[in-house]
Amino acid sequence: MTGTEHLLRGVAPLGGDPTDLLLADGRVAAIGPDAAARARTDARVLDAAGLVALPGLVDLHTHLREPGREDAETVRSGTRAAALGGFTAVHAMANTTPVADTAGVVEQVWRLGRDAGWVDVHPVGAVSVGLEGRRLAELGAMAHSAARVRVFSDDGHCVDDPVLMRRALEYVKAFDGVVAQHAQEPRLTAGAQMHEGVVSAEVGLAGWPAVAEEAIIARDVLLAGHVGARLHVCHVSTAGSVEIVRWAKARGIDVTAEVTPHHLLLTDELARSYDPLYKVNPPLRTAEDVEALRAGLADGTIDIVATDHAPHTREDKDCEWAAAAFGMTGLETALGIVASVMVDTGRMDWAGVARVLSSTPARIGRVDAAHGRPIAVGEPANLTLVDPAARWTVVPEAMASASRNTPYGGRELVGAVRATFLRGRPTVLDGVAVEPGEHA
Repeated sequence: MTGTEHLLRGVAPLGGDPTDLLLADGRVAAIGPDAAARARTDARVLDAAGLVALPGLVDLHTHLREPGREDAETVRSGTRAAALGGFTAVHAMANTTPVADTAGVVEQVWRLGRDAGWVDVHPVGAVSVGLEGRRLAELGAMAHSAARVRVFSDDGHCVDDPVLMRRALEYVKAFDGVVAQHAQEPRLTAGAQMHEGVVSAEVGLAGWPAVAEEAIIARDVLLAGHVGARLHVCHVSTAGSVEIVRWAKARGIDVTAEVTPHHLLLTDELARSYDPLYKVNPPLRTAEDVEALRAGLADGTIDIVATDHAPHTREDKDCEWAAAAFGMTGLETALGIVASVMVDTGRMDWAGVARVLSSTPARIGRVDAAHGRPIAVGEPANLTLVDPAARWTVVPEAMASASRNTPYGGRELVGAVRATFLRGRPTVLDGVAVEPGEHA
């Protein structure tokens, strides 16, 4: 759609006063009364009255499975789902087959994303070779590759060796990188199936103690402070973890943290059904933990929401709990959950949503030159239009992801994505995906 202009009439940037936006040449060309006057006669006009404009969403934690598990997801199917969820950029985690621990693999993922055209794909590099936690991967080579990797994580595995973790934190400082830790002490979680507590005792599933997460976070914030490096904590899930991050920030340690949509909404009570759709790593916690996570997100202790989109085949999920894979899909439902549990309850406004789902994850991932930008003249036209009043029901069979392991089937959510623009080109219009190159 090169050269096509789009005039968005009556849209409300960040939920503020309605105005007009003109998108041209990949950027926001005009705002306000001047927008219509400057639009070409062949500009496509969209009636956006009642819609909220946000900077395009950025996910710091997405599993696209390619290469290696294309039966569960591909870069193309996963990024199409991302666009429908309002995202314009995602960070693809390293636990592929082969592992993204070399410049060659991260460049392959980056090129697959570029060719798909739905969103910008930024590969996450592995911290250790093969995610084995024994020796550092090619961090510098990945950082200086065409993919320009800035986020490194063994997600799915904890970097439990404190010496290796220290070395990684020291190494990434040279190119302003960040280590994103999957906080899970493996010796405390061997064989664990769900949160350790009353429910695990009653249903007879091996418990996963909160301290297994909290101990690693406590260690790593001290290491990050010691070497003066950036640390990001993946999928914080306990009240104790929130308090440790809060303590570390008060001491001036450069730590950021994410929470997933499912940890903001669901609790370990759902494990009583033995439905593996609710089996996830880290596990669903208690209602008290959920409340602490919501409060931490509202007050800024937790910096961002990240989906941890983890697609799995039916064979990997439609089985007994102990044999099932950990993980849930999340790209197409993330915004709706945040709107439901944070905006609809008055704990966050739409400017806050833009902060936790766009500008801050873009800054942490160092993609903020193009994403998470203010909605202002001259800025890249990476935008999401949301209907804040819409209520919609999750239908797993209708989702764009190649996998159907969503825990939200049949659940009503608030806030629906109506359009997504990547550099001024619509990838979603009227809630429907627009194929790259297709004229809408």
